[in-house]
Amino acid sequence: MNMANNSVSTGSTADPLKTDAITMTDSEQNITLGVLNAVHDNHHVTQRGIAREVGIALGLANAYLKRCAKKGLIKIQQIPANRYAYYLTPQGFAEKSRLTKDFLKQGFQFFRIARSECGQIFNECNEKGAHRIVLHGLTDLAEIAVLCAADYTIEIVAIIDPATELNDYSEIPIVKTIQEAPVFDALIITDLGNPQLAFDKLVAESDLNTNQIFAPSILKISGLSKRNFNGGPS
Repeated sequence: MNMANNSVSTGSTADPLKTDAITMTDSEQNITLGVLNAVHDNHHVTQRGIAREVGIALGLANAYLKRCAKKGLIKIQQIPANRYAYYLTPQGFAEKSRLTKDFLKQGFQFFRIARSECGQIFNECNEKGAHRIVLHGLTDLAEIAVLCAADYTIEIVAIIDPATELNDYSEIPIVKTIQEAPVFDALIITDLGNPQLAFDKLVAESDLNTNQIFAPSILKISGLSKRNFNGGPS
């Protein structure tokens, strides 16, 4: 595979990616996750586009793409006009989910960012007249959303979670499926296990419009409507 005009100068500099997933630094994990998200969002994204989206140098984007391809996370196909198309492999999807989960395990930083982003979503819902909200996933993120909702004209009417045996949380009913939920205006994904899968299944299996589905941007979900804050449509 030739990735012409984007070669990385090695010299005596150590390969920034010569490490197993277990020993990757937070920065390396975040860059890898950014590259996988960019490829998942757009198969025809350019290396320059990846560099811009992730916030790294073009040469580093090239290096990470090569490494991801070598590890079997990305499949690269040459297309006409000397361009390339990038696709996540099943292993790449699994690694994207793993890195997303690791990204969320950052204690206080997670709480601070999650509370801020939930507040932005609730503010957007209030402005659009959406006050009855369902959460999807009984997790730490759902707990933060419930706490944050008290500051807005928001009623959490149910939490959807097929895995739990609980019937309610903080007096909020817990249901197994979206069909069991009471009437609601919008749904917020709070699943930390595989938020991308939760979103994809909601889009495929429910009558929800994607504009009714919200998620904090820290979940790194691809396919949500582009929003000013990764909440409501811009």
